[in-house]
Amino acid sequence: MQIENFIDGKFTPPIDGNYLPNLNPANGELNSMIPDSSHDDVNSAVNAAKSAFSNWSKLTINERIDWLRQIADGLEQRKADIARLECEDTGKPISLAERVDAERSITNFSFFADHAKSIADLEFRMDDATNYVIRKPVGVVGLITPWNLPLYLLSWKIAPALVMGNTIIAKPSELTPSTANLLCEVLDSIDFPKGVINIVQGLGSTVGQAIVEHPEIRAISFTGGTETGKIVARTAAPMFKKLSLELGGKNATIILDDVDLASAAKGAARAAFTNSGQVCLCGSRILVADKIYHEFVDLLVEEVEAMKVGNPKHRDTDIGSVISIAHKDKIHSYIDLAKSEGGEILTGSEFTIPPPNANGAFVAPTLIANLNIDSRCAVEEIFGPVATIHRFTTDEEAIRMANITQYGLAGSIWTGDRARGVAVANQIDSGILWVNTWLHRDLRTPFGGVKNSGVGREGGDWSLNFFSELCNICVKDD
Repeated sequence: MQIENFIDGKFTPPIDGNYLPNLNPANGELNSMIPDSSHDDVNSAVNAAKSAFSNWSKLTINERIDWLRQIADGLEQRKADIARLECEDTGKPISLAERVDAERSITNFSFFADHAKSIADLEFRMDDATNYVIRKPVGVVGLITPWNLPLYLLSWKIAPALVMGNTIIAKPSELTPSTANLLCEVLDSIDFPKGVINIVQGLGSTVGQAIVEHPEIRAISFTGGTETGKIVARTAAPMFKKLSLELGGKNATIILDDVDLASAAKGAARAAFTNSGQVCLCGSRILVADKIYHEFVDLLVEEVEAMKVGNPKHRDTDIGSVISIAHKDKIHSYIDLAKSEGGEILTGSEFTIPPPNANGAFVAPTLIANLNIDSRCAVEEIFGPVATIHRFTTDEEAIRMANITQYGLAGSIWTGDRARGVAVANQIDSGILWVNTWLHRDLRTPFGGVKNSGVGREGGDWSLNFFSELCNICVKDD
């Protein structure tokens, strides 16, 4: 399969004629060839988006909502294809791709269609005047998304940007281009207005950088690693672009001593190893009250060892591959580092996957005990199926341990006392905290982190406001 860029409503080969291979990480086979695009391709996309902006921004919000619903309907008809392509591009289990990626990719469009309907007109009365707050489109916006949840996160940005009247230049990860291309096929099938959504495939160092530094792209929404986020911020901030950065995480799962152990063990295992630990919200540091430590760890190891690692296309597979052989090697280097730091591997020894996946990028879910809380493996983002386990004696110590990293994205607290859980959550330096659950999302709520986990918030009104310029009109009474 040869994927092309989607510019001005047409599938367009890269101007320089260069392509990159897209490999299936679970078996090493070639999925497709994708454009190795250049600054010239981004310029072409920006020109298309500028030309389309006038007509798109002049549509009523209800007309744009109707287009979001048409996109959602078109994706619903391709739901099985979305799951299959995500499975092949990422190596994640097909059951996970169906349940999470395909479902949420569609829901994002329908959610923002519904949510935009509920936008309230803002008015502020003075003694002698009325202030009207209106939302205007920003203009041409740039969206850069990662490989772990490809269409899920792309649609999470595209939908609010569209409904607020912006036109779009988007770059999916070069490792997971297929569902962005499927979205373009849907747009083509419904005769979506040309130039409003432009997808440019290629490398971050060329396409991503060209988007971030382009003077006519007025806002950047980026999801990805913290180090890349620093480059984005360094480039975009002096140009006074609107900037939203959703970056890395090293999240704590806190197990208090009054918890239901079996339920908490299931929750902690899910939080650590969903999508092979390749979710920025994963709980990769498990903090356990000393009083229940041994009993809880035995249950957790049992839960993890019950997970089946295998062919992502098999429906009984719980853990598929990681994103690439290079990423597999990085993860194993951290496991080796943990051993050198004095860590004890509780589970996650070497294993072999039978053909056709014998050469795939598989890493067993790995639990590591006896590391210092400030060791590298306990504070650096590994972004793989590796979790460290640490003891604490008091709630205050657990809070200090949770807050020790440079990150502050998410976390969860597991307890038999709801008030106690909320009290602990209030003292964790993170943008999102769950009590007795994990990854339970209401899309109306703010999503984002503190410290090195990012700048800004997404979700509900926060997304709509980011993709708007808020303007105040003050009208003096007669």
